[in-house]
Formats: sequence, structure tokens, C-alpha cells
Amino acid sequence: MRAYRWSVRLKLGLIVFAVVIAVASLWYTQRLVNRLQERERAVIELWADALEQVAKAQRQAGNPYREEFQRLESYLQNLDDRPGRTTLSSDQVRAFREALAWAQSMPPTREFNFILNQILEPNQFGVPAIITDSTRRRPLSWRNVGVPDTILSTLPPEDSARIMQDLQQELAEMQASFEPIPVRVAATQGGEGDSTAPDEQLTQYVFYDESALITELRIFPWVQLAFVALFILVGYLGFSYIRRSEQSSLWMGMAREAAHQLGTPLSSLMGWIKVLRSPDLDEERKERALEEIENDVERLQRITDRFSDIGSQPKLERCDLVPIVEQTATYLRRRIPRQGQDVTLTVDMPDQLVASANEELFAWVLENLLKNALDAIEDDEGTITVTGREEHESVVIDVRDTGQGIERREWSNIFRPGYSTKQRGWGLGLSLARRVVETYHGGRLKLVSSTVGEGSTFRISVPAADS
Repeated sequence: MRAYRWSVRLKLGLIVFAVVIAVASLWYTQRLVNRLQERERAVIELWADALEQVAKAQRQAGNPYREEFQRLESYLQNLDDRPGRTTLSSDQVRAFREALAWAQSMPPTREFNFILNQILEPNQFGVPAIITDSTRRRPLSWRNVGVPDTILSTLPPEDSARIMQDLQQELAEMQASFEPIPVRVAATQGGEGDSTAPDEQLTQYVFYDESALITELRIFPWVQLAFVALFILVGYLGFSYIRRSEQSSLWMGMAREAAHQLGTPLSSLMGWIKVLRSPDLDEERKERALEEIENDVERLQRITDRFSDIGSQPKLERCDLVPIVEQTATYLRRRIPRQGQDVTLTVDMPDQLVASANEELFAWVLENLLKNALDAIEDDEGTITVTGREEHESVVIDVRDTGQGIERREWSNIFRPGYSTKQRGWGLGLSLARRVVETYHGGRLKLVSSTVGEGSTFRISVPAADS
């Protein structure tokens, strides 16, 4: 249950992390978009003001070369009256006259050209914009809308209609996005010496839309969120795979542990049954066989209780741990000769160590630690020492061996389900032992020290019972 809750919390944590990243990214991007929108509107307003000022200057300014144009016009008029006094043909004279008429209509545009070329140049900003007439329907000029900026009257009718249709679509989108910026221009213009004055003003409108930069910025947080979601998905799948692998190792180890625990008393029962079937069995041996059968049945019952307690919340009772340690050590001493080794198992305990514990599960923890200590001794001789004491309102039991030891980099792995340094081990004993001590008894099981070639020391700490 504790592992399940931890798994749920981790999944919720990943979801909350993704939501926080998404909200923060969207908030910051929206803030940046708002600033860019203000900047682009300022650019469009500057463009509209420049257009208005250019139109105003063109209306108010006179041509500084008007007198020279008048003299040239008189000269051309004399050529028409006396055609024999020049080598120019009539076509050349007519071309010069047209060029003069065009030059007379031009205002002094040095300053205006700077504004138009440097400020209003389409490539200076990438904001799509369309200038319409006062009806807000007919495009007069446009920038950055994906439509060629050309004079429609010079194009074939079908091309002109297609371009106008594209412009109308762009204009409809711009009208739905932002309010237009008005540009006021004079309906008629007059120059120096011209009595014609503007009698009215026409208002043109500049419609615009977001630039490609803002569009990309709006997409960026979703792309970022997709990468974060992908990262979380990969992490979640990896975590789930690890959990499934650990659960698989746990179930496999539980099955093997059950088979191992049941195997010894079952083998003993089978042996005693053969003894009972012996025809020449005397009464003394029969009583002994029955006693051993009772012990094996009791052992099976204890194994059943252990696995039953593992699957549920075990009941803790106030008990003395010293007899549990002694009984477990006595049981293990019977297995030492089978290993073909000369291993000494000593127990150094005080008279009493009282704690709230489950006797069966606590005995199982000690049994696993002592078995691991015995398996760690690869030499012909070795020593296993179990010591106990009461320290800071806790009962502390140390299991020390003179085995092969554990490398420092492996300390964090020895309690992981499925990890084992034995060729035929399944890596479940220490994992279950830690679960029993920490989850069920509220204590702690840890590797205190270990040196390769010298041995290891494991420590069990559980709260002492109130006196």
C-alpha cells in the first residue's frame, strides 16, 4: 500500500509539474506577445503618421524649379513656332514636353524619399498591412500580405481579379483582428501661386495583423509543452517499467522463497513418514518421529503465518526479542554443518530487550540476515556475531560476519528487489527484511559498514516498548 501511494504521488507530481510548466510558459509568452503587439502597433501608427505628413507636405510645398520650368516651356514653345532653328525632331520635342510636364508636378521629395525608403520600406518591418479608401473595402496599397505589390490596372483582368480576391480575404481577417488606424489626406492639392485650396479631406485606413514572429511565439509554448509532455511520458513509462520489473522480481522471489521455506519441513516430513512405515520400528523411534513431525507441522504453520502477515498489516505485541534471536540462531546452527564449513555463530545479548514486534516476522528478518551472513562466508572458517543493546529508546541488534564484504558502490542496491550477488540468488531476502522492519515495525534496517575481504555489519533498529 505504501508503494502504491508513493507511485500515485509520483504520477500526480509529474502531472502538476507539466501543468505548472505549461501555465508559466503560456503566461510568459502571452506577456511577450502583448509587448510585441504594442510595438507593432506603434510601428503601424508611425507609418500612418508618416503617410499623412508626406501627403500634407506634398500639398503645401511648391516646386523650387518652377521658373526654370517656365523658361524651358517657353523655349519649347519657340521651337514649335520656329521648327527650322533646331535639330530636334517633332517626336523628341514632344517627349521633352511630356518630361517637363511630369517634372513640374513633382514636389521637393528629398526628405520624403528618406521617410518612404527608410521608414516605410516593406522589409523594415514584417507586419502585414493594407491601406484602404474611406469605405474600408477597397485596398489601395499593401505590405507583407503575400500578394505582389503592383498596380492592378497594368495587369490582365483575370490576374487583377485574383489579386483583389486575395486582398479581400486578407482584409477580412485584419478587420476581425485589430482596429484600423486612420490616415487623413487632402482631396485636392495646390502649389505655390495656385489659388486652388483643399476643400475637403479624405480618410484612408491602415488595417494590419500580427507578424509571423508573434504567430510563431504563440505556437512555441505548445511545442515546449509537447516536449515536456514527451519527457514526462518517457519518465512515466520508464518508471512503470521499473516498477513492473521490480514487481515481477518480487513475485518470482516470493514464489521461490515460499518454495524454499516449505521445502525443508516437507522433505523432513517425507523422511519421517518413511521411518514410520518401517516394519521394525520400535516405540521410542516412533515417538521421536511423531515429535519431529509435530515440529515440522509447526514449522509449516509458522511459514504460513509469515506469508499471511506479509500480505496484511501484522499485529504487533509487546515481546522480548532476546528469545527470538536465540531460537533463530539455534535453528541456523543446524544448517552450518551442511555447508561443509567451520563457522562460529555467537549471540551476545542482554537479559532482556523489550519492543513492540511481530514474533514471526521479526524472526524471519533475523533468519534472512543470518542466512546472508552465512552465504557471504566463502572461506572454510568464519564468524557470525549477533549483538544487541538498548540505545536512545530504541532496540539495536547488529549482525556482523567475516565474509567477502560488499563494495561501496553496491550499498544502495542491496535492498533493491531482484538484486543479488549470488549466482542462484533471487534478491528478495534483504528487500523483504527492510519492508518488515521499516513498514511494519516502524524501525530501520541498514548496512552500517562493509569492507571487501573483511566482512559486513547490518543493523536493525526498532522502537523500544514503553515500560
